[in-house]
Amino acid sequence: MSKKSSRGSPRARHAGRARLAAIPATILALGLPHIASAQALAGQSVEDRLTTLMRVVDEQQKQIQSLEAQVTKLEMSERGRGLSGSGGDGDSSTVPPPGADGLPVPLPPLAQVAPGSAGPTSGGSTATGVPTTPAIPEPAGGTAAAGSDGSQGSAIGTTQKAAQPVRTEAENAVVQREHAPLFDRKLTLDWGISDTYYDRRQLQLSGFLALDAIFLGNINLGETKSHQVMADLDARYGLTDRISFDVDVPYVYRHSDFIVGGAGGAASALSDASGNSSAIGDVNFGLYYQFLKENGSTPDVVGSLRVKAPTGTSPFGIKLVEVDPNNTSLVAPTKLPTGTGFWNFTAGVSVLKTYDPVVLFGSMSYTYNLARTFSDISSVEGQVEPAKVKLGDIIQWGAGVALAFSEKDSASVSYTMAIEPESETQAPGQGWQKVPGSETVAAAVNFGLNHVVNKHLTINGSVSIGLTPDAPNFVVGVRFPYTF
Repeated sequence: MSKKSSRGSPRARHAGRARLAAIPATILALGLPHIASAQALAGQSVEDRLTTLMRVVDEQQKQIQSLEAQVTKLEMSERGRGLSGSGGDGDSSTVPPPGADGLPVPLPPLAQVAPGSAGPTSGGSTATGVPTTPAIPEPAGGTAAAGSDGSQGSAIGTTQKAAQPVRTEAENAVVQREHAPLFDRKLTLDWGISDTYYDRRQLQLSGFLALDAIFLGNINLGETKSHQVMADLDARYGLTDRISFDVDVPYVYRHSDFIVGGAGGAASALSDASGNSSAIGDVNFGLYYQFLKENGSTPDVVGSLRVKAPTGTSPFGIKLVEVDPNNTSLVAPTKLPTGTGFWNFTAGVSVLKTYDPVVLFGSMSYTYNLARTFSDISSVEGQVEPAKVKLGDIIQWGAGVALAFSEKDSASVSYTMAIEPESETQAPGQGWQKVPGSETVAAAVNFGLNHVVNKHLTINGSVSIGLTPDAPNFVVGVRFPYTF
């Protein structure tokens, strides 16, 4: 039995001889393409061979660059910062289309790049006869792989425009808050609430100087503390990918405390009064246009035009009354204003640049206040003083930086300054008169924190600290933009 098994059956010996006979045929089949390529090169001169080899090396370098671009794209996608396949203006992909296995199409054999030969694809060839686009194998479905625009893919080595970067949700929150609306979002409802606090102290002198050195009279320290709580709803709608408009409707609640010394004739004795009011504020609406989309080294540039209507309570004509019979120095307004009383127009431009994960932004604006005639601007009870009032036009600028420290969270810091020259009044039949002490310079430093809850809802918190006496002491606010 062992001797018969060692030799094997006749059928097994026949199968073994068949496999041995197939080896030369296999070697011959594998060597034929190389022999054909060698014969194709053998018929060329040395210069033609060198030229052909240089073309092959050039094509290999292009495919190496293509592989590097795909690796970079995959790495960025894994981090959530993937580059878009096409720019905002419809640019084509910068990476050539892959083959069925997801890798760049291999180079054709040397025999296919002989001088003057036509490429195997419809992409054309260069002046030297080298195909500009390698052959794209068909997938399992039987149709050739095509780009997103229906073409057979972009040419290797051709110049491509830089793709518009895709921002993370945290960076989009910064854009929406500090720069301009998100033009790719059709409708956004942005509800917010803020508390603005003022604390002003003023030295009040009631008397005269004797011998140019001695003050005779009362010296009182007046103080005003004010809280302004504003809740507003801002509705934004994108008409196109470059044009957007919004309407903002605020509701204002104000509470003020007035504290003055001099009660009972004693400078150290204090008396106080308080007042509050609530009403709709100044409704405003704006139009945004995106001049430049962020692309490569080009920043995002957006222009805006805003109009504010005097729908709130005007501060002019509000009378001051004595609220403490023991202290004639203490006066308080009968009501508190919730608006400015003027139409104004604001033209501005803002610039933003993303250096992932850092976002830089800046803005500048000019506000023109229309002059308006009031039937009474006097604050003295029982006195009527009609006049035309022109507030100073405001120039404002600011800049800041934001850091997206995760996919959903970012923090920002910025500085803003606004300068308003003196206001002017014009009584009937008289010329314009400047209002002394009406010039203001308001500067503040702002801190923000943004959190993306989901693809629709974002929470934006902010704190602003005044740096000059004309600026609020602080402003604390939170907003909840919801995009559809």
